[in-house]
Amino acid sequence: MTFSLGIDIGGTKIAGALVDNKGECYFRTELPSTPNDREKMFQQVVSVISSVLDQANYKIEDIKGIGIGVPGKVDQENGIAVFQNNLPWENFPIVKRLRQHFSTTICFDNDVYMAAYGEWYQLGKKQKETFVYKTISTGISCCTIQNGEFIRGAGFAGEIGLSIVTKTTLQSKYKNNGCLEAVAAGPAIQRMANDKLKQKFGMNGTNLTVSSTTQDVIELYRKNDPISVEVMNEVFKHMATGIYTITCLLDPHKLVIGGGVIDNNPDLLGFIKRDLKKILTPEQIGILDRIYPSSLKGNAGLIGAGLRLH
Repeated sequence: MTFSLGIDIGGTKIAGALVDNKGECYFRTELPSTPNDREKMFQQVVSVISSVLDQANYKIEDIKGIGIGVPGKVDQENGIAVFQNNLPWENFPIVKRLRQHFSTTICFDNDVYMAAYGEWYQLGKKQKETFVYKTISTGISCCTIQNGEFIRGAGFAGEIGLSIVTKTTLQSKYKNNGCLEAVAAGPAIQRMANDKLKQKFGMNGTNLTVSSTTQDVIELYRKNDPISVEVMNEVFKHMATGIYTITCLLDPHKLVIGGGVIDNNPDLLGFIKRDLKKILTPEQIGILDRIYPSSLKGNAGLIGAGLRLH
C-alpha cells in the first residue's frame, strides 16, 4: 500500500496524516497554529510533517509526496500563500520553503478546494456532475468541481462568504459587514448573541452569558433559550440565502456542507433546509434532496490533500 501525507493548515491548528488511495488516514497529528509569527507558524507545519513520518517510521522517500491546504488566496502554480485572514503568510513561498526540508512532490492548494476534493472522492468521484462543497466554520467559503475539474475563475472563485446578504450595524473586520461570513460564520454567531445579550440586559429566561461560545448558543437554541432562538433563526435564514445563491448559479448535482459549525451540529441542516424551502421555486425544490452533511468532517482537508497525490 502506498501513502501520501496530507496537511490541513488553519488559523487555530495544523493537522496532518498519512493518507492511502481509499482516503483512510493514519498517524494523525495535530499542533496549534501560531498565527502571530510567520516563522514559528512555518516551523509548526514542519513539525507536523516530521511527527507523522516519525510515528509511521517512514522516510520522506517512502511516500508519494505531500499535499497541503492553506486558507485564503493561493498562487497554486508558484506555491505561494498569497493572502489569509487568519495567518501571517502574506505572499509566503510555502512550497519553496518546504522543499528545503523535504525533497518530494508537493501538491499545494486552497484548503477548501482540498476538502472539496476529499468529499467528492468519497461520494464516488463522478466525472459528469456539478459538485459543490461549502464550509461553515470560522469563515464561509465554497468550491465547485465541474466534470472533474475545479472552477477557479481568475483565482479567487468560491468566496461566497463575501457575498452580501443583509444590512447590519454589527461591528466587523469586514469592509462590508453585511456579508454572509459576518452574519453566519461561527464567530458571528457568538458575536451576535453577545450583542443581543447587551441590548437586552436583564432579560429573564436566558442562560446566555458574555462568555458563551458559539457551541453554547447552539446548545441553548435546542433548549429554546429566547436570545439563542432569535440569533439562530437569523443565522439559518442567512445560511439558506447563501445556499440559494449557489442553487441559482450552479444547480449542483450534489452540495456537501461541512466546516466546524455543521460538522459538530449536523442537525442544523434541517433548520437551514426549512428556511431554504421557503424561497425555492417549484423547479428548484429538488436541491433539498441533494444537500448532504460532510462525511469526512474535520479530516476532509487533510484527506483531500493526500488524495490529490494518488
